[in-house]
Amino acid sequence: MIYTTDYHSPIGSFLLAERDSALIGIWMEGQNGALDSWKEEKKERVDSPVLKQTKEWLDCYFKGEKMEIGSLPLAPEGSEFRKAVWKILCEIPYGQVTTYGTIAKRIAKERKLEHMSAQAVGGAVGHNPVSIIIPCHRVIGADGSLTGYAGGIEKKIKLLQLEGFEIKNGMVLYKKSSI
Repeated sequence: MIYTTDYHSPIGSFLLAERDSALIGIWMEGQNGALDSWKEEKKERVDSPVLKQTKEWLDCYFKGEKMEIGSLPLAPEGSEFRKAVWKILCEIPYGQVTTYGTIAKRIAKERKLEHMSAQAVGGAVGHNPVSIIIPCHRVIGADGSLTGYAGGIEKKIKLLQLEGFEIKNGMVLYKKSSI
């Protein structure tokens, strides 16, 4: 059984889903892939402890608090490659970004490969089922460009701005000073 609930944020509505007391997905309204291929029965459940904890986490995040990813039980489903990429995404600190190429180099090194495609990493990033908490919005192009985002570039911009980045003409310019 998959339990779901809705969450309303400053950047739009989300569908949250959990199974076996672990979060399996957070999808933005209109995002492709939101439980479409899941064959299990789905039921709305507003009293789920995991979904309640996730809503509290998101509330704090949208207030600008630096939230720990490890505080939530996560169980995203995907290939071993995708899970390896998502694990790296979880290591990107709040208010920092990395590139697809940097992740690709790390995966290649970990797997003892000569090369790993940044495009393959981009595919895995794009299939992240746990938006925001697994921070795929923190991955940008090598030149600072805001490449695709499943929820739309405008949402990626808002998330990065929330974390203190200056964005202009689709480019991450710099981190705003907190002084």
